[in-house]
Amino acid sequence: MKTIKELLAQKGTTVHTVGPDASVYEAISLMAEKDVGALVVVDGESLVGIVTERDYARKITLEGRVSRDTRVAEIMTRRVACARPDQTVEECMALMTDKRVRHLPVLEDERLVGLISIGDLVKAIIAEQQFLIEQLEHYISG
Repeated sequence: MKTIKELLAQKGTTVHTVGPDASVYEAISLMAEKDVGALVVVDGESLVGIVTERDYARKITLEGRVSRDTRVAEIMTRRVACARPDQTVEECMALMTDKRVRHLPVLEDERLVGLISIGDLVKAIIAEQQFLIEQLEHYISG
C-alpha cells in the first residue's frame, strides 16, 4: 500500500499556514483564497495547532464571536493528530476515523513536510482499487 511520502510526492508538499496571533477573519479569508478547509498554525517553525472550518463554525458562529476580533489561538485545536511519511494511507485513514479529523499535518523529525486530507486518502484508495481491478481484468482476459 502507498505511503504518505509517496502520496505527498504526487500531491505536493505545499502547506498553508497561519500564525496563532492572526485574526480568525484572516485565517478564514486565506482558507477561501486557497480553497482549503484547514490551516496549520505555526509559531516560527513549530506546529502549535490547526484551525479548520469546523472550528470556525463551532467556536465563532455558534458562540457569537466576531472573527475580526478573535485570534486564531483562541479557537484552534491544540492537540493535533499528525502523520509520518512512512505511514500507509490505510493507517492514516484509521487515525482520521478514530480521531474524527479531516486533516493530518505530516511531520518528519518534528518538521512540517506536508498536509493530507481525507479526500487525498480516499483518492489514493480509489486509484489503488482501480489499478487492482484493471490488473485482475487483464489477468482474466489473458
